Order: sequence, then structure tokens, then C-alpha cells
Amino acid sequence: MEAKAVAKYVRISPQKVRKIVGAVKGKPAEIGLNILKFMPQKSAGLVEKVLKSAISNADQNQNMDVDALIIRNILVDQGPTLKRFRARARGRGSRILKRTSHITVIVAEDAV
Repeated sequence: MEAKAVAKYVRISPQKVRKIVGAVKGKPAEIGLNILKFMPQKSAGLVEKVLKSAISNADQNQNMDVDALIIRNILVDQGPTLKRFRARARGRGSRILKRTSHITVIVAEDAV
């Protein structure tokens, strides 16, 4: 059985989140939480929050054993981009793209 949690419209670039995903994918959920807790990146805190939600969903909705959960997959998709302008030299304007992410964490019981 699998349980998942999704955080949508998170105000961080997907590229920055994908950097830290490889460190926890495929590991037991408890170890993944410990790894994310001590990472200095902003994205680690965001992924940690979604992982906690997925673990809670597995416990409440699916009645899975929390101690046997592994992180099956973490998907980071691009959300809508906020487009802003900044004043530049000689009366011009340049575009600033403020990217957003959709973070999906899927946890499953270990088949041991």
C-alpha cells in the first residue's frame, strides 16, 4: 500500500528542490526525516514538512505501520511562474521569473 502527500504552489524553484531529493529517496522514512532535518537548505525544510504529512496520511488513512515505511518516490514538478518586472538602465524593464513547485512524496510499507 502507498500513501502520498502533495504541497502545491510552494514558492521555490523546482531545480533547488530536486538537488536534495536524491539524498532521501528510497530510504526509510525515519532516516529520511533525520537527513532532511540537518540539511541547511530551505528546500529541505519544505520536503520534510511534506514527508511528515505523507507519514501521517499513511498512519491515519491507510492504517500502515509507521516504523516500516520507506520513501518510495519524491516528485518535484514546476508550478505556475509569477512574472514580475524590475526597472533597469535607460528606462527599460527586465523580467523576473518567480518560480513555484509542486512537491509530491509517496511512502510505502517495506515488503520485508
